Amino acid sequence: MAQQRKPLVTNIFTADPSAHVFNDKIYVYPSHDIPHNGADDDEGSEYMMEDYHILSMDNPDAECVDNGEALHMKDVPWVSKQMWAPDAVCKDGKYYLYFPARDKEGIFRIGVAVSDSPVGPFKAEPDYIKGTYSIDPATFMDDDGRVYMYNGGLWGGQLEKWKTGTFDPNGGEPDKDEPALGPLCVEIADNMKELKGEYVHLKILDENGEEIKAGDEDRRYFEGPWMHKYNGTYYLSYSTGTTHYIVYATSKSPMGPFTYRGRILEPVIGWTTHHSIIEYHGKWYLFYHDCELSEGINHRRCVKFTELKYNEDGTIVPIKPYE
Repeated sequence: MAQQRKPLVTNIFTADPSAHVFNDKIYVYPSHDIPHNGADDDEGSEYMMEDYHILSMDNPDAECVDNGEALHMKDVPWVSKQMWAPDAVCKDGKYYLYFPARDKEGIFRIGVAVSDSPVGPFKAEPDYIKGTYSIDPATFMDDDGRVYMYNGGLWGGQLEKWKTGTFDPNGGEPDKDEPALGPLCVEIADNMKELKGEYVHLKILDENGEEIKAGDEDRRYFEGPWMHKYNGTYYLSYSTGTTHYIVYATSKSPMGPFTYRGRILEPVIGWTTHHSIIEYHGKWYLFYHDCELSEGINHRRCVKFTELKYNEDGTIVPIKPYE
């Protein structure tokens, strides 16, 4: 039964799982944690990822396979370090891997790499996608075939440093009583290698239609966006960061505005929490990570999954990961 909530693989440390169903199989695009003895900090310096390994499963009850290295930073000319949480999308038989990394100036950008196979190897474009910044790209193909990218993360992800539209190394978060910074959203061009227009800053509203404030750390956006569609409604889910919840907001449009609805996942072992949601053969699944495998070391994480259930009104049944 696909409720084991155990690490999908134990030969390497994996995190930030972006799961998809391609050709009736499940593919997971995680980041690859590299063990070391360095200290943690608020900028995420401890997350030193250099490459990507893609995982696959024939079905939710099958063994998970590590398909080996699919892309390494040494093969991406613009990258200086820290290839963090990626995602992938399939269009016209090609697979596109979107990934964040620091450029030569230390600024996080989003790159793209292409393959004929969902497990790679992937060949990266020589430069990052112009107009992109920050981290955690999540791709979403709507029913009409249009592809959107959602991304952005505070602190180490540098989102607050772009409040003016240009990079400000001294940029900070909004005041606690000001509207929180929402995730970024942009449509991807038909060639899948450029943006179609510019980023939109998504608005997340409370039950009264007011923008959630930066000081509302139980509900405000921090990082790790994901988009899925259920019964015609768009579900934007994300991490609250400092309070360690996965929560969600809904809209009738892929670009919102979104209304906060509740929690999906209670805190896991470790500081970060990051997820994805897929449907497979009529059931829904939440993929996530924790630090159980390393007994709590923040940069040695493991990917897990569990079934996700909805109430009749479309709300999601919250998950307590260790019950």
